[in-house]
Amino acid sequence: MAKFAKNVDTKAVASRQAANVMKQIQGKEISSVGTVRNYESSLSKVAEYANRELNCGLKEITPEQAYQYLTDRSVEVGQKTLDMERQAIQSMMHHVSNKLSTDATLNVIKSESQQILTSRSYTQEQISMVASSQNERNSLSTKIAHTAGLRAHELLTIQRIDERKPDERPALESKFSQRNGLRYTVEGKGGLVREIQIPQYLSERLEQYRLETPKVIVDRGINYLTRYDIAGGKNWSNSFSAASNRTLNWSGGGHGLRHSYAQERMNELQKHMTRELALEVVSQEMGHFRPDITEVYLR
Repeated sequence: MAKFAKNVDTKAVASRQAANVMKQIQGKEISSVGTVRNYESSLSKVAEYANRELNCGLKEITPEQAYQYLTDRSVEVGQKTLDMERQAIQSMMHHVSNKLSTDATLNVIKSESQQILTSRSYTQEQISMVASSQNERNSLSTKIAHTAGLRAHELLTIQRIDERKPDERPALESKFSQRNGLRYTVEGKGGLVREIQIPQYLSERLEQYRLETPKVIVDRGINYLTRYDIAGGKNWSNSFSAASNRTLNWSGGGHGLRHSYAQERMNELQKHMTRELALEVVSQEMGHFRPDITEVYLR
């Protein structure tokens, strides 16, 4: 694994690594000068992340680390930029680092940036009003999404923690402090499995919807193996927006519940810890592991 000196110009190093990769691809696999330029710019960003966060060189990153990078980037950039970076990494892994077989591809990661910027948080009273306007399955999903800070598709991936362990990521002891509930896991962006907490009264209702045999649900072209007969994904998002418009005459979308979760948790945690630590805790609970992204949810 590569090691980098503390005082090194990381941007310069990253640029050289990206340029080196594209030299091996240009003319052989890619003839378009514009594509080469775009890929090199994208790979410079990837190299900076690899050098800084993974302590390795650009060509050393694995598909799993690429997913981690793309997941982190999904809350910062739009879909066009995210797709360009994914395609650049994929091309490098096909033709230079050989981390992917030529018939394999990196899964598309959906940008969350626009959702974050346009979403609007809900008060607890407003959430109750919206949930009351939905059918039972959608209402339960709304309450779980709010109290656990879930994305729409994550509702389809809920699983007991004794059945599936979360991936190794930073975890403070203060995670989920001030709240009680049962622990589950969900699969987030890039396939990251993280731990969540669902209040006991909602957990009891959730278990009433447990399927005897897991079933596959296709949402936005992606297959999810779900263990509970509750709403999630696009169908739940549509239900939530329609109910919000009916009851409140506006909708911040289902993603607005993640804003509500972040803001409520920050208010709770800052009563007994510093704001900096609270941001770190909430970033872990929400699955983006970036305190600066938590800040965006507080707008």
